Amino acid sequence: MTQGRSAHLDTFARDHLPPRELQPEYLFTLPELQFPPQLNCAAALLDGAIARGWGERPCILAPGLRWTYAELQARADAIAHVLVEDMGLVPGQRVLLRAPNNPMLAACWFGVMKTGAIAVATMPLLRAKELKQVVSKAQATHALCDLALAEELQLARPDCTTLAQVRLFNDASPEGLEAAMARHLGKPFTAVDTAADDTCLLAFTSGTTGVPKATMHFHQDVMAICACWPKHVLRAEASDTFIGSPPLGFTFGLGGLLLFPLSVGASTVLLEKPTPPALLDAITEHRASVLFTAPTTYRAIAAQAGERRLSAAQGGPLRKCVAAGEALPAATRKLWQDATGIAIIDGIGSTEMLHIFISADEEHARGGATGTAVPGYVACVLDERGQEAPRGQVGRLAVRGPTGCRYLDDERQASYVQHGWNLTGDAYLQDEDGYFRYQARTDDMIISAGYNIAAPEVEGVLLEHPAVAECAVIGVPDEERGEIVKAYVVLRAGHEANDTTVRALQDFVKASVAPYKYPRAVEFRSELPRTTTGKLQRFRLKV
Repeated sequence: MTQGRSAHLDTFARDHLPPRELQPEYLFTLPELQFPPQLNCAAALLDGAIARGWGERPCILAPGLRWTYAELQARADAIAHVLVEDMGLVPGQRVLLRAPNNPMLAACWFGVMKTGAIAVATMPLLRAKELKQVVSKAQATHALCDLALAEELQLARPDCTTLAQVRLFNDASPEGLEAAMARHLGKPFTAVDTAADDTCLLAFTSGTTGVPKATMHFHQDVMAICACWPKHVLRAEASDTFIGSPPLGFTFGLGGLLLFPLSVGASTVLLEKPTPPALLDAITEHRASVLFTAPTTYRAIAAQAGERRLSAAQGGPLRKCVAAGEALPAATRKLWQDATGIAIIDGIGSTEMLHIFISADEEHARGGATGTAVPGYVACVLDERGQEAPRGQVGRLAVRGPTGCRYLDDERQASYVQHGWNLTGDAYLQDEDGYFRYQARTDDMIISAGYNIAAPEVEGVLLEHPAVAECAVIGVPDEERGEIVKAYVVLRAGHEANDTTVRALQDFVKASVAPYKYPRAVEFRSELPRTTTGKLQRFRLKV
């Protein structure tokens, strides 16, 4: 792994990296993965685009808006000046970013990168309770937040003792970020000369306990994911226009809707509310050619995509479609291909690995299989003894590559990384042709419509309701969403097991945590299955 001269004046991230012996073995086998010791990903991606003569190309598209590469750079530079000169930011400090997918969020992300600080991107649906956990874990000192999402951050702020500076954007007031940017527009900002192995991103993922884990990614990690899967599997071109639904706070979305298009000189469409109808309309309006979304969405829009003749083979703009975030059912793959003629590019990635590490392009895609290891990565299936399992045997998926799991000061590092391998928490088998086929999650994580939901977190919220004596939460199969959250609830005396109580519990969860985590099914029980020592046996609820 590249060792550079750190630019971090605030050494929090480096001080809290996992010990080297608990980190995975890294592989830099491809020529394009030979990074210099000093590397800033914003300088490489954005300033590099200008240096290559791409300044006047369209870069960021949104309803009623079109920024060129030069315009994105100018805004990122202005934001960097505001952060450093007006807000006192120093390299290595953590900046919370909070917004739906929009151009200003993209500019803020690159602005933070240029300062040598660390971006802490958050999902738009997070509530105050969850934001407090993120700020506390990251020891975030600054925040840039969309005015539309400011309420929950303001509710969290009294408990966020490290958060000294907050600026709101898409805010026309004199105190807003745009007003501060106006004083710096036209002033170039030279990207801080960060080490390739300086942390630039803290991406949060929910653990099975519901306590958030922060994954630490370096500048070279950002460039590595641009060099592997996009180049060898996606093979997009400068003429492409990317579009999709995953939030930029989700590493699937960060790569697919910001990093990858910029790495090839393409443009990207950012939608604040990418509902299926809005996504279909925007594909047509912007002539989008590369689509990133979850299998659930492909299933929801397949019929209309066919009717609208959106694929290139039908005379439309769409030529490449990517699915990740949850397992792609063979039936969904077939449904989409029948409707559009496009074979979905499937892939599995993780927040810990930053992006996709197993995939297959259109030519090599197979129904029911995720694919093979992406160039730059190696993968295998391990048995219960930690040895490579025979082909056809189900075991734990293990991966190595140029990226890997580094939890911020978290004892769960020792579970994810073992003997140099990243253990993703997925059960897979590898067939005789070397294709990896997904079987299930190996923990209590529920993956619903591409969202990761920790069962114990939902249980913790339900237990705060006065009607709930005990509860257990599991994922149950669902044709449309892959899985849905189901809660088994034992009520306290005086409360009735009826539809009114179901709705009350659902609304309570929606008001406490991100709404996508609420239990779509609730079943009342007189007791829950437990061991003789009182430990909940979730597996008995799944039969």
